[in-house]
Amino acid sequence: MNEIHDSKAAGTGTVAGFRTEHDCIGTLDVPADAYWGIHTQRAIGNFTVSGITDGDHPSLIRAYATVKRACAAANAELGLIDREKATLIEQACLEIENGGLADQFPVDVLQGGAGTSANMNMNEVIANRALELAGHQRGDYGFIHPNDHVNHSQSTNDTYPAACKLAIVDALHPLLDATSRLRKALHDLADKHANDVKLGRTQLQDAVPMTFGQEFHAFASFLKLDMEAMERLVPDLCVLNLGATAIGTGICADLRFRETATEHMRQITGLPITAAPDPVAAMTDMSAYIAASAVLKNLAIHLKKAADDLRLLNSGPRAGFGDLKVPPRQAGSSIMPAKVNPVIPECVDQCCFTVFGMDVTVNWAAAEGQLQLNAFDPLIVHQILSGMELMTRAMDMFRTNCVEGIVVDVRAGREHALRSPAISAALNDVIGYEAASAISAEAVASGRTIREVAEERTDLSAEQLDALLDPAALSRRLGQTCRERP
Repeated sequence: MNEIHDSKAAGTGTVAGFRTEHDCIGTLDVPADAYWGIHTQRAIGNFTVSGITDGDHPSLIRAYATVKRACAAANAELGLIDREKATLIEQACLEIENGGLADQFPVDVLQGGAGTSANMNMNEVIANRALELAGHQRGDYGFIHPNDHVNHSQSTNDTYPAACKLAIVDALHPLLDATSRLRKALHDLADKHANDVKLGRTQLQDAVPMTFGQEFHAFASFLKLDMEAMERLVPDLCVLNLGATAIGTGICADLRFRETATEHMRQITGLPITAAPDPVAAMTDMSAYIAASAVLKNLAIHLKKAADDLRLLNSGPRAGFGDLKVPPRQAGSSIMPAKVNPVIPECVDQCCFTVFGMDVTVNWAAAEGQLQLNAFDPLIVHQILSGMELMTRAMDMFRTNCVEGIVVDVRAGREHALRSPAISAALNDVIGYEAASAISAEAVASGRTIREVAEERTDLSAEQLDALLDPAALSRRLGQTCRERP
């Protein structure tokens, strides 16, 4: 057995296929080919609940490696760790940031310890890769130690939240891109049907005319608001607490480290990274997470609204609204021949319901910070990142499998608009509300149009009635806005 010679080393020896490491609890065998160490190995055995690992969130792993690289650079600049060792640590971090060692982060996302296992997993992987780069064996922590070098001037409690926030910023990019693509598809549909009249509806009852273009444009406008809200998240997510260490007092960190590490983070990421003004308060302030989850929830509400409206407008084909047809994607019944259901909007709805539940979870976890720490960052970031990925995929599916293939029934839309009793509102200013109401009631009772009844019951000329009751003109009273582009 080859003994590790340094008294500070965590490794104690090797056996076939394993190396033996020790911690404050005792010794444990770690697979010899693993870059992780004893803390990670214990976590693998302890947290066996979700089957989802930190490695399943690549943005979190990349972000944590970025944090560690910035800290190593700051420690080297301040002379707190050897420059050679810092360079090796930074090189290992860069490999992870570029997707290397992606299979070395096996800890369950639902882990106790406020992210300590995730932090130690990262420290161990970086240390062992740095050792390998230096020509040392994995586990030779006398040369580069996970705690003494990789984690120098740091704690889980300041680095893990920093990585979580940066991971959310990173995940915003694909989410914004998917939102933009869906928004453009809705704009294209709106432009195509800018002048096609249909019946508006309020409380599921017939209302005044509008155009299909205006209806589709409204969905796109929702997404514009969501994109603006996502972009507003970035500054808050870039408020980090590096150098605050365990509870915000900065114990074990050089007083210069906070500013130096923050500056290195700015340089590395190109983001507007700032240091939290009150490091103790920042330890338990979950505001940025709550805001991110709320933005995601509001996006889900808007998507659900669009999906639900399309389900209604597609309903039928005999006894429903029948304003449009969503693309037929699969048979809808095992017993009713030729039945086709709006399965894509239904799938979108289920994704949205999931995000609503995630938001509740985030809020509960954010509210559970006791005294100087909130221990539930792992759950919070898992929920937010999972929700962002789900919404990204849902929007792309919605766009390609539904929105881009919608077929509008232009004839039915115009016919419904002409027969709506609510169109009588256009007569209010000319003949008064009571007279217009009587015309509407008769039209409903007789099955005729407002135009036909008004011609009998008023002195208005055919030209006046045509001008007053033209559904296309009524739909443009506030101007045609669906030409606005992303």
